[in-house]
Amino acid sequence: MSAVPLVAIDNLTIAFGEKIAVEGVSFEIAEGETLGLVGESGSGKSLTSLALLRLLPPVAEVKGGIRFAGEDLLTLPEEQMRHRRGRDISMIFQEPMTALNPVMPVGRQIAEAVEAHHPELSRAEVGERVLNAMHSVALPEPEKRYSDYPHQFSGGQRQRILIAMAIVNRPRLLIADEPTTALDVTVQAQILKLLRSLSETHNLAMLFISHDLAVVSEIASRVAVMQHGHIVEQGPAREVFLSPQHPYTRKLLASAPTMTTDRSRPLATLA
Repeated sequence: MSAVPLVAIDNLTIAFGEKIAVEGVSFEIAEGETLGLVGESGSGKSLTSLALLRLLPPVAEVKGGIRFAGEDLLTLPEEQMRHRRGRDISMIFQEPMTALNPVMPVGRQIAEAVEAHHPELSRAEVGERVLNAMHSVALPEPEKRYSDYPHQFSGGQRQRILIAMAIVNRPRLLIADEPTTALDVTVQAQILKLLRSLSETHNLAMLFISHDLAVVSEIASRVAVMQHGHIVEQGPAREVFLSPQHPYTRKLLASAPTMTTDRSRPLATLA
């Protein structure tokens, strides 16, 4: 870890009325580092990421500290926070099939992300940035497909378009919320390879959220395990996966079949 982490979340608590959804969550992410946030559905992973972006509904009560590059995001005026979103901190949302506007060309959708933060750029400069982003995520023939609509792309290509939208402004932090859930294993491997390459090329820090331990093991250098709104274990990915210390982490690992799993015995359950 660096002396001053890019992201520092300290004792984060999120409540909806009397219901506490996330409690006492703390972790750090350094420049260029990928932290895998894992846990079953409903554990609080996505709520934590939305709190970082300040995209939770007004009824949510958020306490604790969220610092980005030394700046307290929870006390930042909304106008400045809007400037951070999409420019310094970007997010790849779940479900590439539904996240794109079906009646707008994909090039125009990526261009909107540029124009929102760089109104000083000319139309030609915006177009150049869009094509560079499409090239960087290995979309085939971006110049020809700039004006195509989402339904003309495969699921894996649509996920690449979402990644292009997220990185077009060269953010320092990328939040990837279940970015491979709707994809088959071959396309998953391609997307993970792409994200690793982007992280290395641009020194991009990443918060990678998933319930899939196999996917997280492929991309994260450190792992934090969430259960019922709490982080129960965190550390270097190799240590967590090879020598889990918390009973929930051990059950989570045992519930996922591998090539060496004894098929005569039932998988572990999380109940």
